[in-house]
Amino acid sequence: MSSDENTSDTEVHVDILYIHEVDSSQEPPMSEWSSLELKNPENNIKRLLYEEGVYRPDSGEICAKYIPLSASSILRHPYYTYPGVTDPGIMEALLFPEPLVKYPDDGQQLYLTICDEADISPIRSFYTQLLNDHICLKYYGINQKGFRAIALALNYNKYVTKLDLTDNWINEDGCFHLGEMLLENTTLSELNLHGCRIGPEGAKRLFANLHINRSLSVMNLRKNRLGDIGVQYLAKAILFGASVDNINLSFNDLTGKAVMSLVEAFEINNILTKLDLSWNKILSPNSIFQLCNMLSQNTSFEELNLSWNSLSGVRIGNAIKNLMSNRNVKHVYLNNNKLANVAITPIANGIFMYKNLITLDLSYNPLGPKDALILLLCLKDKKVKLKNLYLDNVYVTKEFLKIRKEIMSLNNRKNTVITWGGVKSRFVPELGDMREIVLNRADALCKKMKKPRVDIALVILQIFKENKEPILVKEFGRALRSNGVCLDEDLLQEFSNCFVGPCKGKSNRTINLVELAEYMERKWPERKLPPTPTN
Repeated sequence: MSSDENTSDTEVHVDILYIHEVDSSQEPPMSEWSSLELKNPENNIKRLLYEEGVYRPDSGEICAKYIPLSASSILRHPYYTYPGVTDPGIMEALLFPEPLVKYPDDGQQLYLTICDEADISPIRSFYTQLLNDHICLKYYGINQKGFRAIALALNYNKYVTKLDLTDNWINEDGCFHLGEMLLENTTLSELNLHGCRIGPEGAKRLFANLHINRSLSVMNLRKNRLGDIGVQYLAKAILFGASVDNINLSFNDLTGKAVMSLVEAFEINNILTKLDLSWNKILSPNSIFQLCNMLSQNTSFEELNLSWNSLSGVRIGNAIKNLMSNRNVKHVYLNNNKLANVAITPIANGIFMYKNLITLDLSYNPLGPKDALILLLCLKDKKVKLKNLYLDNVYVTKEFLKIRKEIMSLNNRKNTVITWGGVKSRFVPELGDMREIVLNRADALCKKMKKPRVDIALVILQIFKENKEPILVKEFGRALRSNGVCLDEDLLQEFSNCFVGPCKGKSNRTINLVELAEYMERKWPERKLPPTPTN
């Protein structure tokens, strides 16, 4: 035991040779990090999968935020690395064009898309009618932005053949889009722009591509304020080969200049079948003459309307005669002009010579009865095919009616229509019975008296009862005045002229009271004197 105690008391001296310092590159264990908040690993499924090596929370790429840190720290930290951001389409948007969206040819889906882009309400009736052959939008009041959508929807449509935009105001932009539609569309055959007021500038944009379109054949441009300049754009399109053959240009303030521009176009491309120039200001007979000469060379032309243009003179008559030399012309309308006398003879000669005209309208022209008779006599020829002769507001004679009746009795004229305004005959006045006129005048004067009214019949019968002999005019007047009837001397003289009595001297004329009383009893049988009382 003593030895053990000696060893315990002995102290061991240890010299410190080197103290190892902590490396700055090393970090304390993760459990000692003050900023790290660990969750229960048992509750974190991804952490468990990560420990098993099945799941990796990062892509192995370094987040740009932590690039300045050391590589060892980032790789060891589970929250410092994030998956790389995939390209959201920037490269494709920069390097490649947008993919084209293909719409059905009917244009319905395209129409809705364009309306949505333009922030306008789509027209339901137009949308549904895109599958029909006729689109009717008359009097609709279309928004000016809507014409672009309408035009683009019809670009490749294969159903619609007729588009009616009656009384929808179309500005220059709308006309441009409709013109672009005519460049692509191959189905539309009729375009109705009645009352759209496109004006010359709108016509310029609308007709720009008209010569390229091969399907459009009918155009209604009535009431569009085209003027001579607007028609020049149309004539230019016809000159370049437009296939339109039925044109309505009424109510457009046209003059002879517009007609001459059409004539120049017809020299190259003369395919019209119908032309309406009514309700304009075409006063020049030379332009009409040139137009009719040009249309007479067109073997497909059928109808010309020149009504309401104040046309007059023999040159107009010769122009219509030249037009009728075209065997295919069937209908000519010249109503409400100033044609008369010298203009009617050439027209009647044309009817008789060429015989192919079916309808001739000369209503409301200052024709005389002889002019109407000249036209009617052409129908006596069985070879003349005229079926409709309109002469409304033209006065005729009884001879006209007699010849018309003979013509209508023919077998080939049963369906012929011949109109006239009235019958003009000599007026032969029929004189009435002066006795009745005189008595009616006297009776009317008695009824208008302010004093108590007197019955003229009873007064005259009373005078006749007292004296049945012929009475002088002066005495008859005094007898009437004594009974309250005042008649002027002229009327009393008429009594003596109607009921003549024997003369008493050269100037003393009398009234036959017997004849007067007898006539009044027949005229007014209800007017009788009261019976005389007997004692």
